[in-house]
Amino acid sequence: MAKNTSLYFRIVEGRNLPAKDVTATVWKNLNPFWGEEYTLHLPMGFHSLSFLIMDEDTIGHDDVIGKITLSKEAIGSQAKGIDSWLNLTTVDPDEDVQGEIHLSLQLPEGTKKTILRCQVIEARDLAPRDISGTSDPFARVIFNNRSAETSIIKRTRFPHWGETLELELDSEGLSGQQGTVTVEVWDWDMVGKNDFLGKVEIPFSCLHKTSLLEGWFRLLPLGNNEVDVGGKLGALRLKVRLVEDRILPSMYYQPLIDLLVESLISPAEVEDSSALTMLEEVTTVESRQDVAMTLVKIYLGQGLVVPFLDYLNTREVNHTTDPNTLFRSNSLASKAMEQFMKAVGMLYLHEVLKPIINRIFDERKYIELDPCKIDLNRSRRISFKGAVSEAEVRDSSAEMLQGYLTSIIESIVSSVDQCPSVMRVAFKQLHKRVEEQFTEPENEDVKYLAISGFFFLRFFAPAILTPKLFHLRDQHADTRTSRTLLLLAKALQSVGNLGLQLGHGKEQWMAPLHPIILRSVACVKDFLDKLIDIDHDVVLEVPQRAILLPSVIVKEGYLHKHKAEGTQLLSRFAFKKRYFWLTSETLSYAKTSEWQVRSSIPIRCVCAIERVDENAFQQQNVMQVISQNNDGQLQTMYIQCKNVNELNQWLSAIRKVSIYNERMLPSFHPGAHRSGKWTCCLQAERTVPGCSRTHSAVTLGDWSDPLDPDVETQMIFNQLLQGRDKLRKKYLEMPDDDQMSNKEIRINSDVNPDGAESIPQLMKPGQSVAARLLVVIEDLEQAHVTFQHREKEDSPSVILNP
Repeated sequence: MAKNTSLYFRIVEGRNLPAKDVTATVWKNLNPFWGEEYTLHLPMGFHSLSFLIMDEDTIGHDDVIGKITLSKEAIGSQAKGIDSWLNLTTVDPDEDVQGEIHLSLQLPEGTKKTILRCQVIEARDLAPRDISGTSDPFARVIFNNRSAETSIIKRTRFPHWGETLELELDSEGLSGQQGTVTVEVWDWDMVGKNDFLGKVEIPFSCLHKTSLLEGWFRLLPLGNNEVDVGGKLGALRLKVRLVEDRILPSMYYQPLIDLLVESLISPAEVEDSSALTMLEEVTTVESRQDVAMTLVKIYLGQGLVVPFLDYLNTREVNHTTDPNTLFRSNSLASKAMEQFMKAVGMLYLHEVLKPIINRIFDERKYIELDPCKIDLNRSRRISFKGAVSEAEVRDSSAEMLQGYLTSIIESIVSSVDQCPSVMRVAFKQLHKRVEEQFTEPENEDVKYLAISGFFFLRFFAPAILTPKLFHLRDQHADTRTSRTLLLLAKALQSVGNLGLQLGHGKEQWMAPLHPIILRSVACVKDFLDKLIDIDHDVVLEVPQRAILLPSVIVKEGYLHKHKAEGTQLLSRFAFKKRYFWLTSETLSYAKTSEWQVRSSIPIRCVCAIERVDENAFQQQNVMQVISQNNDGQLQTMYIQCKNVNELNQWLSAIRKVSIYNERMLPSFHPGAHRSGKWTCCLQAERTVPGCSRTHSAVTLGDWSDPLDPDVETQMIFNQLLQGRDKLRKKYLEMPDDDQMSNKEIRINSDVNPDGAESIPQLMKPGQSVAARLLVVIEDLEQAHVTFQHREKEDSPSVILNP
């Protein structure tokens, strides 16, 4: 059994941030809007979450404006998470501690005097306090006004002391077993005062309960109250939600999987109640998107994603009387189609849109059609005729938008063969259901609008509007480019609506784009006809436990690879530019993207993917990929990314494709072996075990998350558990006889095994399915209780800092 921790957070916007310099990263704005959402998977759990607001500097290190720290308890205490404005606080070194220390404490017997013996073994991942990115740590043991210190180890965040400190204790003061043993870690400074690195506090009474207390202890801050300085540093609006689950062995989830699959493979009628429809009944508006994505992954893993979407879409179509409202709500069917397109079509979207999006960012044209928003001062066009007029700005803007829009439409309508087969079959089924429901001649276009509504309005248009959220760009667009993208997204929405709404809205200033939109209708319909012209049998359903097919490129781009033979060179000359490709089978690289000769690492040989400390090469944003060759020897490749966002994306991507490897390392060296020793822990032997824990399962959640049936089914169980009472009341509690309609009465006239006819029973529609579903929910709930009791029984009597 495992535990799964996920943090969902949305960084919305900031306000009243203090000015640090002339240029700010987000739009030169002290009230920036980010609107970015992240999911962070943390299998090992966490203690606190900190947000540091930085002022990006082109030269030198970025300035820290302030921070917000939320404890795990504070986030978990809110059922729906935190959603509020929070004031930034100053960064206090005494509070910003990290890392763990390995200690062994005992009260030895048979000595003439009472002695507290503390072996300070080692520490890992200490905070860097020196400008070199390291510290000079030493430890101090304190009890009853007595203290002892270890030696100082220079320039490391992973010190190995291996020293035993002893404190002679007064017997008189120990009778009540009171007091606390404190172990402090400090960074020694030659000039000025030492810097605090963290502390551990152990009740003295614990030492009487066990002969030897040994383990890794988390370092804690001094405990000073953070000062928010009355909001003078500004504020940040955050939405943070914590989900912690106990993941049971797979066998416990199989009955629920069976019920969900049964909804598709043996439904009596599509309108009959099923486990799937009951799940939709108890799903809240806030959780519908998460439930939709989880179901998409479950049915992808079962090879039933097309029947799943067809089931939901058929119910949605059958319940819709006005074709103008078809799929316009945020129903489970609509959300499932959205999440399905992201799960299987994101790489296709990148292939179609990325070249055009990059061009728009690179050209950074001033474009505006709205007369109320035209700013002649922002148009830098040089004209011998004098100042640029409003009409000239509109004409040039229309011309540029027409060029961009034409490129986008042409790229989309010529992408039939690039579109994943499973998407095409899902759209084919949708086309069929809509055509069967709306047969009137006046509804001829509805079958096209149903597909284009998803394809253009919910997939391509949002990606054009906010490219960063679809990983098309590393950074948000500036104000000028953002406006261009907004106008193009509006135009593409009109294309998706087949031009039916043109001329009826308030934005008549979009008229210069109407001709190109109307001309595109015929080719869009032709594209949709070709898109659904595919045989069911040719669909290769996505294999279990992986969304990405072996041949699909997950991520690619230029990075800088460290030259293994150049360890004696200056660091800036030791990294060479190379083009990298990542698939679910290999990580390969070459001099350029066109280069035919490639070197590669099989993903199955990857053992760890981790960050590298800045002091290892005096370079930022470096990661390492550790692999094992055929002889069992470990090999490390160091790669530098251009910024921290790119670093996190590559770390997460490589970890995801290798997450099921069986030979993952438990520890690694965050430094490099240079000049005969590791720069992190200063150990001389190259093959010495790593000094820091690996983070192979810590990933950023997105469309490429590997399939994990147990985690996904646990999430569905949580939703059903919250709605259990609602289901029981609706399906199992019998109303008065005079309140039941004929449609609600079913006579169960089965024959008993002994041949006697059973007593007729009144049954509600769906009662049998609901009864089975509720039994499954109760069995899973009981299994969680059982495992929780086992954990308590197996836990040690002395609890160390987790």
